[in-house]
Amino acid sequence: MHAKKLFARSVFALALGSTLALGSYAQTADPTPQQQDIHQDKKDIRQDQRDLHQDRVERNRDQRDIHHEKADLAKDRADRNADQRDINHDRRDLNKDRTDRNADQRDINRDKAQLAKDDAKYGDDSAQANADRKDLHQDRVDRNKDQRDINHDRAELNKDRADRNADQRDINHDLGDLNKDRADRNRDRRDINKDKKDLHKDRKDLRQDRKAAAAGKRP
Repeated sequence: MHAKKLFARSVFALALGSTLALGSYAQTADPTPQQQDIHQDKKDIRQDQRDLHQDRVERNRDQRDIHHEKADLAKDRADRNADQRDINHDRRDLNKDRTDRNADQRDINRDKAQLAKDDAKYGDDSAQANADRKDLHQDRVDRNKDQRDINHDRAELNKDRADRNADQRDINHDLGDLNKDRADRNRDRRDINKDKKDLHKDRKDLRQDRKAAAAGKRP
């Protein structure tokens, strides 16, 4: 009789163990909808965190680009302004040299007229005629020097204008890059805000799904 009781208990224990094992296997093999939701929520949260990290990296890179473009823009503007000052200086020099050249030309014309008078009055080899020739020669030397200065001033003016125009093109290019980088930075900020909202929502969903799973396990 005692042996029968032990055998019956053993059979019952084995049956109970098998039932629990099958139930555990069934739960593992066929997760509940709440467990599936929890698993998906965790995946969504990890993806949101990756997206948020990537958008912050891009935002920081765009911000560095903006700082770089601002520095380039400031330098190009300084160069452009320096070139403009050089242009203004070249113009003043050019105007002065033209004035000097014109004055020398008037002196030459006057010396020629005086030489002709002195040649006629005193003779070609007279002291007066020789002095006029000497003045005429000096005026021509001065006039030629002023003309060379004018040519040099024109070359400098053309070079400074070319530099100023190149700097202005650089400024326009920098402004375009700066506007683009700002647009990228602003878009990244919007993406960051969206990622934060998505992350907050997915965390909220996870909490709700965990509560639902816990409520479903209660007897």
